[in-house]
Amino acid sequence: MRMHSNTIFITGGSSGIGKGLAQAFHKLGNQVIISGRRGAVLQSICAANPGMRYFVLDVTDSDSVRRVAMEVIDEFPNLNCIFNNAGVQAAHDFSADKQLDEQALVEEINTNVLGVVCVAAAFVPHLKKQANAVLVNVSSGLAFVPYARYPVYCATKAAVHSFSLSLRHQLKNSGVKVIELIPPYVKTELGGITKNAGNNGGPKPMPLDAFIAETMKELTGDADELAIAAAKNLVGASGLQKVKEVFAGMNR
Repeated sequence: MRMHSNTIFITGGSSGIGKGLAQAFHKLGNQVIISGRRGAVLQSICAANPGMRYFVLDVTDSDSVRRVAMEVIDEFPNLNCIFNNAGVQAAHDFSADKQLDEQALVEEINTNVLGVVCVAAAFVPHLKKQANAVLVNVSSGLAFVPYARYPVYCATKAAVHSFSLSLRHQLKNSGVKVIELIPPYVKTELGGITKNAGNNGGPKPMPLDAFIAETMKELTGDADELAIAAAKNLVGASGLQKVKEVFAGMNR
């Protein structure tokens, strides 16, 4: 991926990985546009990074996605990079003798799957007209080996991986590069991670700044799938290479 002279739109840009990527690309001189549901937070980020722009967007609302896509493209006709990063995570215990939080279930599925699909559908026609066009879908190492505490989240990220494989195949002659970014457990607001995470004997999250630094380094290459740090082990354990070989045979 070209790391400079891009116009980049990032969903879920108000915190965590989205915010970190936005600031890193902004420092390299790219035009960065962030989006999310919290307008005041987005405005604060842009105030601290002069030249960065924001649009309030709920990716679970397909009408909002189409409207914002048209507004962004109209104002930034050189837009050539999309980061499909918005995501939510919640713990669900299907063995517990109590009602599941159905609203949280629906929000996870709509944000993590429907949002990714709708954003891709809204922006791909424009990306196909651009040079150096890139669509980055952020999945997770948990797409390959799930963590049972977050069964719905893991399933949605597996869907993002599957969607990315198919989308890459469909767009292989379009000039749009489809990248899947595969984070490990990263210390962000996702899932209510606390400052003491990992201190009780459980897995320790990767510091966000270290994750962003490694991701920016990996993005300079030409790989289609970027597993970062500990996520490499989860991808390796899944037998992904064999899946890709079978996929290629099925989709000749």
